[in-house]
Amino acid sequence: MIATSRPSPGRRYGPIAVLTVGLVLTACSGRPEGVLGVTGPLPPGASTVDMLVVTTREPVDDETRLFNGERGKTIHQTEMVVSIPPDPQRKVGEVEWPSSTPPDPTRSFAVIRRVEHDEAGAEAWFRRVGNGRALIFVHGFNTRYDDAVFRFAQFVHDSGTDFTPILFTWPSRGTLVAYNYDRESTNYSRDAFEALIRAAAADRDISQISILAHSMGTWLTMETLRQIAIKDGRLPAKIHDVVLAAPDIDGDVFRRQIARLGQPRPRVSLFVSRDDKALDVSRLIAGDVDRVGAIDPRVEPWKSTLEKENVHVFDLTDVSTSDRLAHGKFAADGDVVRLIGSRLIAGQPISDSRVGFGDRVGGVVSGTFGAVGGVAGTVVGAPFTVIGAGR
Repeated sequence: MIATSRPSPGRRYGPIAVLTVGLVLTACSGRPEGVLGVTGPLPPGASTVDMLVVTTREPVDDETRLFNGERGKTIHQTEMVVSIPPDPQRKVGEVEWPSSTPPDPTRSFAVIRRVEHDEAGAEAWFRRVGNGRALIFVHGFNTRYDDAVFRFAQFVHDSGTDFTPILFTWPSRGTLVAYNYDRESTNYSRDAFEALIRAAAADRDISQISILAHSMGTWLTMETLRQIAIKDGRLPAKIHDVVLAAPDIDGDVFRRQIARLGQPRPRVSLFVSRDDKALDVSRLIAGDVDRVGAIDPRVEPWKSTLEKENVHVFDLTDVSTSDRLAHGKFAADGDVVRLIGSRLIAGQPISDSRVGFGDRVGGVVSGTFGAVGGVAGTVVGAPFTVIGAGR
């Protein structure tokens, strides 16, 4: 597809709090490596996700790993077909990780087909598997290549979306101590991500593009979109939705970024949670400045900012998932996953403030409140709140 805000008074964190969060983070490690070797055959009843993986990572001479967390000199595009076992016990939002290698496709996620593509091959892949609509996913901090592949496969499968999945994976070392390296790797990858967006927008077989970004990947997404808008005066018309989940972006910077996107612009949605422990750590590192993914959208200056920029917010603070960091709720909570997928399939705004009436997400509507700009948003009884901005 492409060629080869200010500190909040009273909120301070001591060493005990930092240590506590660090221990929680560390507890998330321990998955086996080398899980991307091609296995087969496809078990009876298993599902598959056929995706294109575009990366700026450095390749390795290992057919079970493919890429590491260092910065590559060229862009690689790989078709990956991931199988998902027919496990009735698996909950929506969970990745069934292999317990050993090679993976057993009857018990865990596994790769059953892999093809390296050049530009022409990637375009042919989209003509073969696509339906004119592309979903581009950008992962966050502390994410290995295999993490990104299996997590995106899980989201695509569980959401039921019919968008053609494209994963953009940038060089993350996949360790907690590499925060600054990962951050600079997103900057390193801006031009490559811009090239992917422009190629997708120019492709005659693609009529609609949605971008879903998580955590530090939202920084890469917003910086790249800003870069395109500054050059062209606006963003490509084919980009319909930009969804930022748990955005690890400085609040002051975000206000500048979104103001430069031009008009007309895609529909922008935020998924935020004030109990996000990973963003607590990020806030510490960043000098105790608000991270967008942990804001309270009902208070100033965010209320006015979201109204002015017509941004919609899904407040997931009251959503409980198995994610102890509360950082990946967009993919780990079944209701949220299905919401995103159903809205994309229907061609409706993910950010529509009427969500909950037609989608029946998380239960029944329990009432309304004066939301951003005085427009009535929808309070869903459980598990989350949608705040409309009046689009």
